[in-house]
Amino acid sequence: MPFFETSSTAIPITFVTKSSWDEVAEALPPPQRQFAASCAFAAKPGGYLALPSPDGALAQVLFGLEDEGARSRDLFRPGALPGLLPPGTYRFANAPHDTRLAALAFALGTYRFARYRKADRPEVRLAPPDGVDPAEIERIAGAAMLARDLINTPSNDMGPDELAAAAQALAAEFGASFACTIGEELEKHFPLIHAVGMASSRAPRLIDIGWGDPDHPKVTLVGKGVCFDTGGLDLKPSSGMLIMKKDMGGAANVLALARMVMDAKLKVRLRVLIPAVENAVAGNAFRPLDIFTSRKGITVEIGNTDAEGRLVLADALALADEEKPDLLIDLGTLTGAARVALGPDLPPFYTNDETLAADLARCAVKENDPLWRMPLWPPYDQWLDSKTATITNAPSGGFAGSITCALFLQRFVEHAGSWLHVDIYGWTPSAKPARPEGGECQAARAIYTLLSERYA
Repeated sequence: MPFFETSSTAIPITFVTKSSWDEVAEALPPPQRQFAASCAFAAKPGGYLALPSPDGALAQVLFGLEDEGARSRDLFRPGALPGLLPPGTYRFANAPHDTRLAALAFALGTYRFARYRKADRPEVRLAPPDGVDPAEIERIAGAAMLARDLINTPSNDMGPDELAAAAQALAAEFGASFACTIGEELEKHFPLIHAVGMASSRAPRLIDIGWGDPDHPKVTLVGKGVCFDTGGLDLKPSSGMLIMKKDMGGAANVLALARMVMDAKLKVRLRVLIPAVENAVAGNAFRPLDIFTSRKGITVEIGNTDAEGRLVLADALALADEEKPDLLIDLGTLTGAARVALGPDLPPFYTNDETLAADLARCAVKENDPLWRMPLWPPYDQWLDSKTATITNAPSGGFAGSITCALFLQRFVEHAGSWLHVDIYGWTPSAKPARPEGGECQAARAIYTLLSERYA
């Protein structure tokens, strides 16, 4: 469904703050001013009031935002509007804090997950604000909704095969190549991916998408596609397993990012790699202290079967690294330690490329897609040492879990020009404007902006 519609009769939305309210109220027609006073409208952030015209029609909408000097401003607050407004086409009568982000939030706020029960999307449209590219907003919002849909789909309908089908459909839409490694070939060439997924009745696989001019800079995206994570033999408690349908959030987000890149026709040779598995429990499940030889030749001791995401990413990163991409990016829902450190809304990212780090941090702020740099701290690298293999996937002690995961993955990247690792959550625990509870697109918008700046 399109988010934008040009209309000469679009209903105005006037943004107000506590400090601007008196001036805005003074400019209202007296009946509307009296109506607002009767409703005790006070321009609180998120406050909403529909003002009637003399004939009873909807004349305009008032919507409260934070003051300019507020310690915290939610630039996506206008994303609450689609859930408040009656059907129709609307326009911004004045500028919110960030017009482009407000338009994006408006589009994102129309999202509803309706696969299993009726949940009609709001029948509202927005007249494109001046200076905002509606095609770009449609591109970003549509991709974010793809990520949300994939993550929100329960694992019985989103296993490795269904995830591969979604990737194949995306590849077909943009004329990209698609390949899938499965069975004996997977076991032979990607032992860690096979080990994690071999206990499931749904076969593990490696999804591989290619798009773009081979002469353009090589950008490779790798996404963790664990379609459900029981924890394996190191079984999660039921509370920890409850939303593990989201453990393929890295895959969902790289597919969303790939959609943005391909739709914008960025000048890159794009490759997308997704190890798609289910970490199940069965008699043939991989065990603690098992040792596997990875694609790269590094032997890995299994310290914990619930640290499986880094295992599947390791083999995929090794493959990606072999062709020496200019930029190698991986996304995954990897560690509880990242959530303890930074919470659900602020994913950490890791890179040794100072320019890349600065550019990404700037783009994260610009796009209201929060990210925070964490260190690839070399002294902790020794914590990965194993007495019986090259490294362990789960160091004992439990300190710095997100950092040691990043250091583990770094062992499998050697030839890429630059490498970026993002430890996302992929889930909104409680609804906020433009961000409903459930699966979420994290980091993809910021990374897309970075790529757009470099490869437009």
